Amino acid sequence: MNPDAPSDSLIGIDIGSRSIELVELYPDGPSRRLKVPTTFDPLGQCRKLMDGVNGSRVIATGYGRKLFAENFRQVEVSTITEIQAYALGARFLHPEARTVLDIGGQDTKVISLSESGKVLKFEMNDRCAAGTGKFLEFMATALQVLLESFGDFALRSDRRIQISSMCTVFAESEATSLMARGERAENIAMGLHMAIVERTTAMLRRVGMTPPLVFAGGVAHNPCVVRLFEEKLGQFPIVPHDPDMVGALGAALYAGNGVFHRV
Repeated sequence: MNPDAPSDSLIGIDIGSRSIELVELYPDGPSRRLKVPTTFDPLGQCRKLMDGVNGSRVIATGYGRKLFAENFRQVEVSTITEIQAYALGARFLHPEARTVLDIGGQDTKVISLSESGKVLKFEMNDRCAAGTGKFLEFMATALQVLLESFGDFALRSDRRIQISSMCTVFAESEATSLMARGERAENIAMGLHMAIVERTTAMLRRVGMTPPLVFAGGVAHNPCVVRLFEEKLGQFPIVPHDPDMVGALGAALYAGNGVFHRV
């Protein structure tokens, strides 16, 4: 903990499968946003983040929220679900939001909000990597493309093809078969992105999507996914400035009952 930091700051931490985000809010002044990879030592990574902050209360969310609460007893720790956190964070950044989509490393969440911001309905895909950031990471590796460039790579396609399987193993086999038949890697990448958007759009429809849609999570950085959602839904999704910070922000807001300045 940092003894020079204001003691009345409130902290939200989102411990995900691929990264950990921390947002520290002060009643008066700018916020702090920190991010580290989860690695194989999430507690160690959390300690690195916590060394630089000093707050009266920490709200943890994400896969590792219970692990965090059990191991950081030196501060007051509470936990909230990712649904709560993303709803609060998205609504704070974009008060007009009625639907929130989060595509993270290993799950996808769709949240329907009322006019007042209350969670009406939600759906999660957290049982396999299909349609998540992990799927994109796996397939980018298979096509020998950097994950950070995968979206731009797919946008260089010259035709659109269908990838029938969303299972990472079968999709890799299908991609390999297509390449053996002379299909351009860019076209295969586009087909993989299309498959993710198709799967997620079905989730949005089941929840009952009402615009505006806020697109959060690490995959929101992918320009191809954003463009395909625009085509599929007939509207451009709102992507926050730091889409992977929305959950941690929502957790911090929960600690302060949403009374902080917009960040």
